[in-house]
Amino acid sequence: MPEKVLQIDPRDNVLVALTPLAAGMLVHFGQASCPVIEAIPAKHKLALVDLVPGDVIFLYGMVVGEVTAPIARGGLLSTRNIRHRAGAYTATRQPVSFALPDPSHLSARTFMGYHRADGQVGTRNYWLVLPLVFCENRNVDRMREALEEELGYGSARSHYRQHVRELVQRQSSGRGRGVAEALAQASAERVFPRIDGIRFLTHQGGCGGTRQDAQALCGLLAGYIHHPNVAGATVLSLGCQNAQTSMLMDELRARDPQMSKPVLVFDQQRSGSDEALMGRAIDETFAALAEANRIERAPAPLSALTVGLKCGGSDGFSGISANPTIGYLSDLLVGLGSKTLLSEFPELHGVEQELINRCTSDELAQRFYDLMQAYSARAKAVHSGFEMNPSPGNIEDGLTTDAIKSAGAARKGGVSPVRDVLDFPHYATTPGLNLLCTPGNDVECVTAQAGAGANLVLFTTGLGTPTGNPVAPVVKISTNSSLAERMSDIIDFDAGGIVTGKTTIPACAEKLLDLCIQVASGERSTKAELLGQNDFIPWKRGVSL
Repeated sequence: MPEKVLQIDPRDNVLVALTPLAAGMLVHFGQASCPVIEAIPAKHKLALVDLVPGDVIFLYGMVVGEVTAPIARGGLLSTRNIRHRAGAYTATRQPVSFALPDPSHLSARTFMGYHRADGQVGTRNYWLVLPLVFCENRNVDRMREALEEELGYGSARSHYRQHVRELVQRQSSGRGRGVAEALAQASAERVFPRIDGIRFLTHQGGCGGTRQDAQALCGLLAGYIHHPNVAGATVLSLGCQNAQTSMLMDELRARDPQMSKPVLVFDQQRSGSDEALMGRAIDETFAALAEANRIERAPAPLSALTVGLKCGGSDGFSGISANPTIGYLSDLLVGLGSKTLLSEFPELHGVEQELINRCTSDELAQRFYDLMQAYSARAKAVHSGFEMNPSPGNIEDGLTTDAIKSAGAARKGGVSPVRDVLDFPHYATTPGLNLLCTPGNDVECVTAQAGAGANLVLFTTGLGTPTGNPVAPVVKISTNSSLAERMSDIIDFDAGGIVTGKTTIPACAEKLLDLCIQVASGERSTKAELLGQNDFIPWKRGVSL
């Protein structure tokens, strides 16, 4: 019979309700039991002992809250009786060791990828069209209008246009071609079949802000151009903006000294008329697409993968099922030489010391400490703070403090040593687990992870989110099976069996790896890709939690 509650760590003084609990029940965990004195919704926590104001809440074996009103044994923890509290931390590492899973049985596994001249391997083959400044967004959109449909890449974006077209056909002739047939034909009619898509990025930056904003934007855009899933780029510049072409090229050169990819730059103020600018841009982009279409997929080791680890729309099961699943998978991948990226610094508040202890050098520990301190100070300067990170949806589904949310979110990073600590918008080059400074905001974080080189993103969710990315496939993993059933159009993988006892974390992780290899090889599209969910929001280093 499935367990009704879970004590995650023996040091915890609370239990997690795996199912709704009614008042008067007696729940069992291990060799112990606890009465339930009031209704406890699934995913929420009940007190294992009598608690009084000032007592500390322990979950995952760490401090996650402070009691503000008496809570009797078996009572519900909520925002009415607890508040955020996290353990203190220093930059000094303490001895720590973890048992890592053995990945040797996976050493021969490969995926079919696009091998780039700089040694990176892509899971997709895209061409980018992007502006250096918001003034060029209109021209990027005009290039989208000119190229996307005519080259056969409109199927994902124009699903509803096809639907309306079918209705018009039925109205006019009494019959109509099915949407699925229309989409299949659109895909078959691609002019460049080995180009997986043209990605048109727009943004609101490049000028009018600080010079640091312009530099960060150019670093992010350079990361996208250098990205293994990108064959080359068309860049539109006005000419007078803060984010100069030379700044972009310097950032790109820092990531790729050989400048191994074609980058076509068009400056409107030097081109004269719109027609001259657009004509040259379309002509040269078309020729570059024909050249990029020559590359074919070939086998690559799993060590060539860079994987972003992300959660969004989290719930009280995130830290029990989906997050530890991708954490276990991260441990397997880094054991094979891959790079993984753990981000969302506001959602690491409360687990700083654990991560500092896992850093492989004092320098990395100090860097992470400094980044967390600086981020926290920026938030406090505008009368905010990490404790304000949980959303109403998080709180409703059991994540009542930022530390509770962080303790579960950090499990995405497994237990591997931290091999590098990166500030935004730096690019990941060190095999192993990397900490990347980003907000918790879903799109800003995934945008930054792709800018750091993630050619695949694993994204867990308990409430459901359609977030995707223009260049990196985003695999959506549900924390509970009811979500996977209810929102099947956005969920790629269900980890809910861990909560019900139908599977284990290691078994779930290896099954997820099979899916990841299919996605990386182009054998399967993610739901976000099928929906045309190409979200792109550059972080301006302001206070975004």
